[in-house]
Amino acid sequence: MEYIIDGIINGVLNTTLLEWVAVGTGLMSVWFSMKENIWVYPTGIVSVLIYVYIAFMYKLYADMGVNFYYFIMSVYGWYYWLHPKNDSREQVPVTMNSRNENLISVALTLGSFGIIYYILVNFTDSDVAFWDSLTTCFAILGMFLMARKKLESWIAWIITDLISIPLYFYKELVLTSFQFLVFTGIAIAGYFAWKRSMEENNSKLKMKDEKLGTA
Repeated sequence: MEYIIDGIINGVLNTTLLEWVAVGTGLMSVWFSMKENIWVYPTGIVSVLIYVYIAFMYKLYADMGVNFYYFIMSVYGWYYWLHPKNDSREQVPVTMNSRNENLISVALTLGSFGIIYYILVNFTDSDVAFWDSLTTCFAILGMFLMARKKLESWIAWIITDLISIPLYFYKELVLTSFQFLVFTGIAIAGYFAWKRSMEENNSKLKMKDEKLGTA
C-alpha cells in the first residue's frame, strides 16, 4: 500500500505539463460525452493528439495507434452528431445496437485484438503486448459506437478504463492512470444518462405515434 501511495505522489510530481493538458481535456471530453454535448469532439481531439505523442514516447504503440484512430472517428462523430436524418432534431438520438450491429461489434473487437497483438509481438519492442492490445480493441469499439451514438459504447469504455488503470500505472504514467479511474466513474454515469435519454426519446416517439394514430 505504501508503494502505491509513494508511486502516486512521485508520479504526480513528475507529470509533465503536456500530460496535464491531455488529462484535463480528456476529462472534459468524457464529461461532455455524458451530457451529449458536441464539445466532446473538439476537447477530445486536443487530448488524443497529445496522447499519440505520449504513447509513442512510452512504447505503448497500440495505444498510439488507437489515439490516431480516435482523431479520425472524432471528426466523423462530430459531423454525424450534427447531421441527423430527421432534420427536426439538433442531434441524432441515443439508440441501442441491433442484433447485426452486435455481431459487427464482436467481430470488430476480436479482429482488432488479433491484428494488434500480432503486430506488437512481431514488430515492436512492447513489453505489455497482450494488455495494450486488449485495452486498444475495446477502445476501438467504444469510439466507433460512440460516434454512432450507441448506448453500448459506454460498456466498451468501462472495460477499456478498467484495463487502462493498472496498465498506465505500470508504465509510471500515474496521472493518466488516475484519469482512467475517473473515466470509469464517468462512464458508468454516462451509461445511465444515455439510457435515460434514449428512454425519454422513445417515450416521445411513442406519444407522437399515438397522436398520429388518433388524428
